[in-house]
Amino acid sequence: MSFYIYFIVMYKKENNYAFIDSQNINLSIRDLGWKIDWRKFRIYLKEHYSVTNAFMFIGYIEKYQNLYDSLEKSGFIIIFKPVTKDSGGRIKGNIDAELVLHTLIRIKYFDKAVIVTSDGDFHCLVEYLIKISKFKKLLVPNYNKTSSLLRKFKGKIATIENLKENLQIIKHKRERPQ
Repeated sequence: MSFYIYFIVMYKKENNYAFIDSQNINLSIRDLGWKIDWRKFRIYLKEHYSVTNAFMFIGYIEKYQNLYDSLEKSGFIIIFKPVTKDSGGRIKGNIDAELVLHTLIRIKYFDKAVIVTSDGDFHCLVEYLIKISKFKKLLVPNYNKTSSLLRKFKGKIATIENLKENLQIIKHKRERPQ
């Protein structure tokens, strides 16, 4: 192999995809006392994990259309799940099957997957991606509240909780006219 071809092979930029359990991340980060700036998070995924496509799985509620538009403008590809209400009237939009299905549908198009959740329901997906050498990283919001099923991937986990300084929404105070 010539040096030039070796150089290209060794320094080829990865084409990684992220698959994000939005509700899990949003609620877990809020439990930590801050709100995530999704635009900053999208940039973080690109810069740290070479994520070219970031799929966000979210329940669709019409009144949040501005949020969805903002997420798309920030570079996320939104995959909607119709929502239902449980017997107590709480909205349910379980996206687990969609996240797994869309990961597997797209598997031949990416080098590695970044899975963003702390939900143990995804342990079999992570296990499979590792087995076929298509796994990059598991990003969890709060390691202490991560499912024990995912904690077994100890060396393959990164946490979002210690990125607060870089990823939180910062509200600027408006100056009052004198």
